[in-house]
Amino acid sequence: AFIPSDSDHLLLSADYSQVELRLMAHLSDDESLIEAFREGQDIHSATAARLFHSDIESVTTEQRRRAKTANFGIIYGISAFGLAQRLDISRTEAKEIIEGYFASYPKVKEYMDRAAEQARNEGFVSTIFGRRRYLNDINSRNAVARGVAERNAINAPIQGSAADIMKLAMVEMYRKMRAAGLRSRMILQVHDEIVVDLLRSEREQVERIVKEEMEGAAKLSIPLTAECGVGENWLAAH
Repeated sequence: AFIPSDSDHLLLSADYSQVELRLMAHLSDDESLIEAFREGQDIHSATAARLFHSDIESVTTEQRRRAKTANFGIIYGISAFGLAQRLDISRTEAKEIIEGYFASYPKVKEYMDRAAEQARNEGFVSTIFGRRRYLNDINSRNAVARGVAERNAINAPIQGSAADIMKLAMVEMYRKMRAAGLRSRMILQVHDEIVVDLLRSEREQVERIVKEEMEGAAKLSIPLTAECGVGENWLAAH
């Protein structure tokens, strides 16, 4: 679908590595989650090892898949019913996974409770940069509406902070590329990924700027990491 502008250009794709989970680690200040990221562990395998009480080297593909679903599901306030549907397991088993997750990362649960409580008291939650998400239904008598607002209270500071970080990185990338007189251009943002129409002769310089600005956009308790790929089309750039 996406190709370089001409034969002198390539596509560069640069994406953050698990930025939302890193933000969860930062916001919750959970020691085990932070340690896993600082040690450069595969976070889904590390979670699986804790959930299934095994060494990280012994984690199976299926256990990692379940842990990955739990890792991302927890960010969105997933229920035992929702997790059971995603993993095609019983609700009882899904409940055990969620409880095991919170036992493994107790400060994540504390963060979730704290975010919901702040929303109930103040009517909004904030990103790490202070951008607010107002939640009008947080004290609603309607349980469904209230549940949606509570999940948004947990998720908005994470997704919102990720969005803030990406925009800050994009602004600095643009400034640095323009100041250097580069002809390469950012053309697309896709979630946690930037796509650049890359002049072949500028590859080394652009890769350095993109990686530096993405990784330096925010100072968290664990490092932000970004990876670059280059190719003749968007698929090849991955």
